[in-house]
Amino acid sequence: MKSTIKSALTGLTAVAILSGSQAFAAGRDYISIVGSSTVYPFSTVVAERFGKATGKPTPKIESTGTGGGMKLFCSGVGAVHPDITNASRRIKKSEFELCQKNGVTDIIEVLIGYDGIVLANSVESEQMDISRRDIFLALAKNVPNPDGSETLVPNPYNSWQDVNPSLPAVRIEVLGPPPTSGTRDAFAELALEGGCKTFPFIKHMEETDKNGYKATCYTIREDGHYIEAGENDNLIVQKLAANPSAFGVFGFSFLEQNSDKVQGSLIEGHPPTFESIAEKSYPVSRPLYFYVKKAHIGVVPGIEGYLAEFTSEKAWGEEGYLADKGMIPLGDDLRTEYGDAAREQKVMSGKGL
Repeated sequence: MKSTIKSALTGLTAVAILSGSQAFAAGRDYISIVGSSTVYPFSTVVAERFGKATGKPTPKIESTGTGGGMKLFCSGVGAVHPDITNASRRIKKSEFELCQKNGVTDIIEVLIGYDGIVLANSVESEQMDISRRDIFLALAKNVPNPDGSETLVPNPYNSWQDVNPSLPAVRIEVLGPPPTSGTRDAFAELALEGGCKTFPFIKHMEETDKNGYKATCYTIREDGHYIEAGENDNLIVQKLAANPSAFGVFGFSFLEQNSDKVQGSLIEGHPPTFESIAEKSYPVSRPLYFYVKKAHIGVVPGIEGYLAEFTSEKAWGEEGYLADKGMIPLGDDLRTEYGDAAREQKVMSGKGL
């Protein structure tokens, strides 16, 4: 009797799984991609080339921001959930754990290249040469007391010249991405924290008060000098062209594509260029990724072909079409490592996050 019940249940389970996969396949015949606004133009050109070369539906790509993309990606497995998420930073431990909790257990991680984060303004204005310390003092919510005491006070600086006498006597007005953006995360980590650590008493907090240290180094002021401008970097570029006194925070690729309208500030003497980011001399640069649900490969048609196109030398190689779009290519060894991971569908362990 028990064996009969067991075989019946096994049969029902098999039917349910088969029915689920058929419903999944019937539910969507195109690749769904979400995530980073910075990676968006790169994935878009790959998607277009993939569609033309294969005759399959061109993947649908939404620019939701890295954080927003991770939430959608990690919400579950099935046709209603995206197959791939783009990211302008590595997946966080908390995001990885959310994925695991919701059944997104097998994730393929692909490092695709590098990008620089720029502090840009109109080409009609003076080009700044600014340090990460200056950026921290201009944009952090709380900063060291100007009286020299080792205390923190609400940011009192109104103009760039208030921060550093060598900078322009122009009101601090910076248009940048919201907290859901990987660009915002990377800007806080690379630029603000980079400047924050130049103050010894704050750097000491990293050992004695980690929460206080992070709050000091990562929290951006909310008094109107930093304006959240959404996930649309093109909109920031348009606003800078219309307002010569404002600055904007976005990825190098958008600077490259709009060099007739905006210019990037030098950071500690280093201009944001393809070469300076590639050789790591530009201080505010970051890695770019995308993440794939292995469970969707072979169910949603075309994912393997899209991965093959993205990791081909004609796309992400040193002379590839993505480099023409402003993405800084990986070195040969890393392209081999991550290209193999994509082709062999190797899943990440989550260790080291």
